[in-house]
Amino acid sequence: MFKTLRETEELINGIKAQLPGLPPNVQAAVCPPYTSLMLAKQLLAGSPIKLGAQNMYAEDEGAFTGEISPKMLLAIGCDYVILGHSERRQFFGEKDEVINKKSKKALSSGLIPIVCV
Repeated sequence: MFKTLRETEELINGIKAQLPGLPPNVQAAVCPPYTSLMLAKQLLAGSPIKLGAQNMYAEDEGAFTGEISPKMLLAIGCDYVILGHSERRQFFGEKDEVINKKSKKALSSGLIPIVCV
């Protein structure tokens, strides 16, 4: 729960300014909060930086109020999704089985999971 829209813009512009020093074999991605994904996608247009999300639910749609589906993330233009972050495990009780299900769903949907272990 960090970064407002303005702060996301500042962060992305700062990262883009550093890109000329990035080795050619390194891929960069940013994973802002959901509320900043659309803005981030616009700000990243034309840059080599990829867009990712901080989490996702393992279903495409349904009565899962407050959750974000891989289908929604793909529609925004996400390439990556972070799964199994220590905070999700600690504060939301996500276990390996849940992360496994999410990871499989991400892969089958066309997202690249960044699996935290």
